[in-house]
Amino acid sequence: MVALTNEPIAKAEMLIRKPVEEVFQAFIDPAITSKFWFTKGSGVLEPGKTVHWEWEMYGAAADIAVKEIEENKRILIDFGYTVEWIFTSRADNETFVTITSSGFAGDADQKAEQAVDAMGGFTMVLCGLKALLEHGILLNLVYDKAPDAHVKR
Repeated sequence: MVALTNEPIAKAEMLIRKPVEEVFQAFIDPAITSKFWFTKGSGVLEPGKTVHWEWEMYGAAADIAVKEIEENKRILIDFGYTVEWIFTSRADNETFVTITSSGFAGDADQKAEQAVDAMGGFTMVLCGLKALLEHGILLNLVYDKAPDAHVKR
């Protein structure tokens, strides 16, 4: 068995050419988030609240514990592992978003697999958000990532 020298941390980053308030709101409000990530959210993210997110096309869901929110600056959740968003305003119409995932469970191989999956997934989420906010385009990235995994209705 291989031991990890350091626990894996996944990071995804993207510049989005919109004001920080708009970018932050896109992750807080499920009416917006459902256009580029999950298909349903039970409510707006608020500290101490648990929300339910669904990816209906995959028959998947998760309960998310909202740990901390600093308006237009930071979101911290428990997603089965820790996820932190940092929003950095670069100019009136530019926001740099950093999403860091850590605290993966399992053996070294499982932790590494989860970190790679988180990095790829959150990179895709940021790309979808960028297309939506900057160009008004719904890319359906999450929906189209694994079409053979869609549940039959």
